[in-house]
Amino acid sequence: MKRDSLLEQIGWLGAAIALALLLTIIVTLPSGAPPFETIYVLFKGGVGSMSKIGRVLASWVPLTLCAVGLLIPFTARLWNIGVEGQVIMGAIFCAGAMRPFDEGGMLQIAIAIIAAMIGGALWALLAGLLRVFGRVHEIFSGLGLNFVALGITLWLIFGPWRRPGVASMSGTQPLDMSLWLPRLGKLSVSWVGLALTFAAIIVIYILMHRTEWGLKLRAVGENPKAATLFSLGPRRRLLQSFMICGALAGLAGAVQVLGVYHRLLPAISSNYGYTALMVGMMASFRLGLVPFICLFFAILNVGSIQLPLQMGLDSSLSGVIQGIMVLSVFIVQGLRLWLNNKREAG
Repeated sequence: MKRDSLLEQIGWLGAAIALALLLTIIVTLPSGAPPFETIYVLFKGGVGSMSKIGRVLASWVPLTLCAVGLLIPFTARLWNIGVEGQVIMGAIFCAGAMRPFDEGGMLQIAIAIIAAMIGGALWALLAGLLRVFGRVHEIFSGLGLNFVALGITLWLIFGPWRRPGVASMSGTQPLDMSLWLPRLGKLSVSWVGLALTFAAIIVIYILMHRTEWGLKLRAVGENPKAATLFSLGPRRRLLQSFMICGALAGLAGAVQVLGVYHRLLPAISSNYGYTALMVGMMASFRLGLVPFICLFFAILNVGSIQLPLQMGLDSSLSGVIQGIMVLSVFIVQGLRLWLNNKREAG
C-alpha cells in the first residue's frame, strides 16, 4: 500500500479534528451548553495558570509512562488491558517498601521506586504466563487481575495498613515529607517524575528501533509460528514484553504515591491505565505521537474540574470528549484505508 505524503497525513489529521469538533457539538447541544465555550473552558482550565500547568504535567507523567509501556506488548500483538492493575500493584509495592521508614531521603525513595517497578512487572508477568501457558486471552486475564489488584488495595487500606484509629477511603497513613518526590519549583509536578518519563521514552525508542531485541519482537508479533521455526523464542519475548510494560506501569504507581497523593488510596491509579489504552489507539501506537496526545488528555482531565464550577456541567464530559477524539481518528483512518484500497484496486 502506498504511504501517504506528509501533506496528506496533515490533511487526514485535520479531517479527524473537524469530525471531533462536529461530534462534540452534537454531544453538548442536548445539555444546553455552548459547545465552543465548553471547549474553551476545558483548555483554559488546564493551561490558564502556572499552577494548572503543574497539575497537567503531574497528570501527564503517569499517563505517558503507561502509554509508552503499552507500545511494547502491542508490538507483539498483545493487548495488555491489565496495565491498570499493574499501576495499582506498583503503588502497593511502593507503599509497602515505605512502611519501615518514618522519614528518609533519596535512598528510600529509590528503593520504593524499584519495588514499585518489580511489583508492576510481576503482576504483568502473571497475565503473561496465563496467556502463554494457560492460553487465557490477555484481555480477560488483564481485566480479572485489575479487579484483584483493586481488591488487595481495599483490603490493605481497611485491614493491615489502616490508619491508626480509623479506616476509611482516605487511604493509608500519609508519608513524611522527606519521603516525597521533590517538586519542580512551586509546581505540583516532581522533576524526578518528569526526568524518569523522558528517560523511559528514550529507552523504549532505543529498545524498539535500535536493538536486535526490538527487531525480533516485531517478528514475533508479525508471525509467531515463523518466529518459533527460526528459534526467536516467542514465548520468552512475549513474557519480557509484558514485564517491561508492567515495570513502567508500576513506576507510574510509584509516582502517584510518592509525588501526588503521598499515600495509598483506593483510586490511586486515577484510571491512567485505561486512558493510556485510548492514547495508544489514537496514536496508532506510534511512539512519537504518544507524549503529545497524553498532554492533550492531561489538559482535558485537569480542565474538566472547571466545567461544574463555571458552567454547571458534569466533569465527566471531558471523558466523553476524549472518547469522541478516539472515535473520530478511527473513522477517518478507516475512511483513508478504504479509499486507498479502492484506489489501488482501480
